[in-house]
Amino acid sequence: MNRIKLVLVLIFWIVSVPLYAQNLVIYPVPTGVLYSQHNDDYTVRVRKPGGPWQDLFEYNVQVDLDKVRDASMVFFDFSGTVEVAVRKNNGLVQNARIRPLSYQIQPKQEGNTLYFTLTQPRKLSIEFNGDKLQNLHLFANALETGKPDPKDPNVIYFGPGIHSPDDKPGDVFKIPSNKTVYIDGGAVIRGKLVCDNVNNVRIVGRGIIDQPQRGIEITHSENVLVDGIIVKNPQHYTVYGGQSKGVTIRNLKSFSCKGWSDGIDLMSCSDVLVDDVFMRNSDDCIALYGHRWDYYGGSRNVVVKNSTLWADVAHPTNIGLHGDTRSIGDTLENITFSNLDILEHDEDDPDYQGCLAISCGDLNLIRNVTYENIRIEDFEEGKLLSLRVLYNKKYNTGPGRTIENITFRNITYSGFGANPSIIEGLSEQGMVRGVTLQNVRINGKLLRVSQSDNIRIGAFTQSIQFKPD
Repeated sequence: MNRIKLVLVLIFWIVSVPLYAQNLVIYPVPTGVLYSQHNDDYTVRVRKPGGPWQDLFEYNVQVDLDKVRDASMVFFDFSGTVEVAVRKNNGLVQNARIRPLSYQIQPKQEGNTLYFTLTQPRKLSIEFNGDKLQNLHLFANALETGKPDPKDPNVIYFGPGIHSPDDKPGDVFKIPSNKTVYIDGGAVIRGKLVCDNVNNVRIVGRGIIDQPQRGIEITHSENVLVDGIIVKNPQHYTVYGGQSKGVTIRNLKSFSCKGWSDGIDLMSCSDVLVDDVFMRNSDDCIALYGHRWDYYGGSRNVVVKNSTLWADVAHPTNIGLHGDTRSIGDTLENITFSNLDILEHDEDDPDYQGCLAISCGDLNLIRNVTYENIRIEDFEEGKLLSLRVLYNKKYNTGPGRTIENITFRNITYSGFGANPSIIEGLSEQGMVRGVTLQNVRINGKLLRVSQSDNIRIGAFTQSIQFKPD
């Protein structure tokens, strides 16, 4: 009898492990969302290999401040392998691509439908006939782990459905210290989440914060985690950070199309990790500053990695415009951008161009910054690199101080929309020095100092080095 039980247990284990390894989670759509926020440009289905196809809900998202367009977004969780089918419902398909191109996903096309397979979590843009504005965004998440108990008194639980603050719909949910905010994948929150003067807060889940004034505010706080959620078309920033420490932002997805609708803006924040995010914004995707408004102090120990950035307007990354001119200025230091795909940069004002930009104003000292393993695809208009000490009279109350010890390593750009990059100081007191460009390539060609059509080294610069692999 014991042998029979053992055999049955082994059979159950052999059968159940592959089933678990092929898990696929699709979340319910809140009743009030179904008609008002659906986009029928695409029909998207997913399945476990050999299983039945399951339909996803195609959310409408708005992109690009210059000319606001309706794009589409779907999301689901899976492990193992998942098969995806995307049908374009309007017009004939002449060509299609899936980006980031570095993933090298080659779909099979049958008429107006693309088929492809995923074996790991991905955040993708699926584009038909070269259309980047009315495209489909597909977010394939890993399975959730450690889902909190809704009955736990330290859990603020947003279950399936639409949620607004009780006092003023569309306004604010204030989050106390030592709380976990869980947003279910079938939940939509219509209001911003505010973490002010708090500690030890987790904001996790797979749900959506929909059209808030801001998505999440983290001010004067410590040890705050944001993981897994989607912020859809806020009026202002997606994540607004001020004078906070120990902030971690993972697997965040963001869309914006308004003026000043930056992605992640952090002022006077330190010990920050931004990992595996997808930011499509109509202002800076990620900006790091010193003092601004009610937030004081420098910024240090910031890592941004494994992410995809799409700036329909302004910079994918920007450091240093704002600071404190009341005394000697702020220091922004020990900052790393690593393993990024940049899908767009469209900025017609030369003062705000630069995929990888350091705009040093307000007596800031910016040092020890590394950009490495970054792939930049063709963009509409802008610069690849911009390192400037400046005095921007629109935003600054004083000139920048110094930029020093900056490394660009393994940077590639494939495209033809780039204006010449620039490295330029402002004065003898506002120098750019100690910049290394190692294996920086434009359309496969190594960038060198002699390439005036690709880069300009301006005045008040020292020790600018160009190196091969």
